Amino acid sequence: MFGMTHETFLLVDALVTIVGLVLLITTFKVHPFVALTLAAGFLGLTSGMPVEKVMKSFQDGFGGVLGFVGIILGLGTMLGKLMADSGGADQIAQTLIRTFGKQKVHWAMMFSAFLVGIPLFFEIGFVLLIPLVFIVARRTGVPIVKIGIPLLAGLSAVHGLVPPHPGPLLAIGIFGADIGKTIFYGLIVALPTAIIAGPIFGNWISKSIPGTPSKELMDQIAKESSTENLPGFGITLVTILLPVFLMLLKTLADVVLPENNMFRIWMDLIGHPITALLAALLLAFYTFGAARGFDRSKIMKLLDQSLAPVAAIVLIVGAGGGFKQMLVASGVGDVIGHMAVQAQINPIMLAWLVAAVIRVATGSATVATITGAGVVAPVVGLIPWVNRELLVLATCAGSLILS
Repeated sequence: MFGMTHETFLLVDALVTIVGLVLLITTFKVHPFVALTLAAGFLGLTSGMPVEKVMKSFQDGFGGVLGFVGIILGLGTMLGKLMADSGGADQIAQTLIRTFGKQKVHWAMMFSAFLVGIPLFFEIGFVLLIPLVFIVARRTGVPIVKIGIPLLAGLSAVHGLVPPHPGPLLAIGIFGADIGKTIFYGLIVALPTAIIAGPIFGNWISKSIPGTPSKELMDQIAKESSTENLPGFGITLVTILLPVFLMLLKTLADVVLPENNMFRIWMDLIGHPITALLAALLLAFYTFGAARGFDRSKIMKLLDQSLAPVAAIVLIVGAGGGFKQMLVASGVGDVIGHMAVQAQINPIMLAWLVAAVIRVATGSATVATITGAGVVAPVVGLIPWVNRELLVLATCAGSLILS
């Protein structure tokens, strides 16, 4: 077609589709869900797929991703909402700030954001903790940049690299990675990343950019919150880290125990991400709910409120799954995979590079993760030795570039 081989045409078609996707989001300000749906349909029609299979492929990819990720997002959002409204996030931050003291308050802010960010989306964690940045800056006289950058680094590292956040979960679903191993590796990568980009960089850059806010802004944002009836620090950590512990325990059981071992069989159920998050949510009904004086109607109201903000994310993640499936069904994925193998391109580096380019172009970490994982996923079947968990982290790391 057009004087090109079929493989070359598919590559050009995919490139045009991705460029069009970027332009729809950045130039024409089309919602990512609509843009991904249009891009998937365009790729299917122009690649020569039978017309009747175009939307069927998109539908299969959409449902395949949300069958797992959608449930996880719903449970995680509910858990995060209960922690936020019960004061659990405040308790973590205040306890760590008291423990670290004035001289190391920027370290306290990073660790607070890191822990609070496990069950909370980046935006929600930021809104919850940013008043503390201003409060601490006013009390201690520490430059606000020195405190604020560690907050952003802690939240961003966890949100981008550690499940059950949308980006890592989506990449796990596309690559078929093990969620327990991904959490383990993700924590190993995320913590040093947050330390370097947070307290270390923040301490250095604050000497050049003091960043002193006006008194009016300080008074508006730095509102002291009540410390009465907050959940304890220990029980808060137990509640939010329970799903992480159960998923890691499942992975450990799979590694050290034989396949027919009864404990391993039960841990496969208990440590499944859905079961683990459900267990944490049930515990939170008491620790963040009943123990704080919330009745059943109050808890139900909070759960209902938690689901509205996640609707757009669910649709974007689903559309990303549909777009990935279109890359596979159209044959583009096989072409990319064979080219990567022949050129001896490391798929881990390829995943990072594609995600990084899309992130710089669109400014969206979620779209970058979706596109990067979709492009690289076919390579996995052709290079069996590649570590799928590291592919997830490489894609997610690329999506965080220039954040």
